[in-house]
Amino acid sequence: MKKLFNRILGVSTEQDSLGNKFRQKRMVFFKESITGMNRPLKILDVGGNEHFWVNSGFHEEQDIDITILNLTKIETNYPNFRAVAGDATELSDFNDNEFDIAFSNSVIEHLYTKENQVKMANEMMRVGKFYFVQTPNKYFFMEPHYLIPYFQFLPKKWRLFILTKTKLSRNMRWDRNAAQQYLDEIRLISGNEYKKLFPAGNIWKEKFLGLSKSFIAHNFNTGNN
Repeated sequence: MKKLFNRILGVSTEQDSLGNKFRQKRMVFFKESITGMNRPLKILDVGGNEHFWVNSGFHEEQDIDITILNLTKIETNYPNFRAVAGDATELSDFNDNEFDIAFSNSVIEHLYTKENQVKMANEMMRVGKFYFVQTPNKYFFMEPHYLIPYFQFLPKKWRLFILTKTKLSRNMRWDRNAAQQYLDEIRLISGNEYKKLFPAGNIWKEKFLGLSKSFIAHNFNTGNN
């Protein structure tokens, strides 16, 4: 029982967590989508980290170069990875179609406003010949950041109280500043709204118990949409 509890509550970077299992399934789809594309490939990962790619074996793919962009430059340890500092909503350091693929995993919902989300979507479509952008579904029953059912629909002051005064979220009390920061920055997106952000793309629905857990906007020529 304790092992199952830890799997459910564990963060996505933990190998045995459910979050990591979903990420690995997502990356199977991604790998299938890029099979057959001409090499070398240039990928821009907006808001990611090296561990994410190493976990899927990309550190061994020497004909795939991955640029990892965050607000603060991170450390990388493999020759086909490099890191840069930048803003997801304003990628002016890069030319149109500079990358073969613009990639992002669970970032676009952390941009505070709809306006910023529109800006990021437009930049992903501009700098990448192809794009692959994932986000949780606003209407999935389990809020993925706090792991509390339907938490996203409560008034913000109630959410702050629950996070800081109880252990209902991930079996811990959140630091007040950290909780407030997360509550301010996270804006979950519905399926219809996501389609409007990427109007020419496909929306692949990740399923859990028959429900759409998250969405991937992409423009690969696959049967997944």
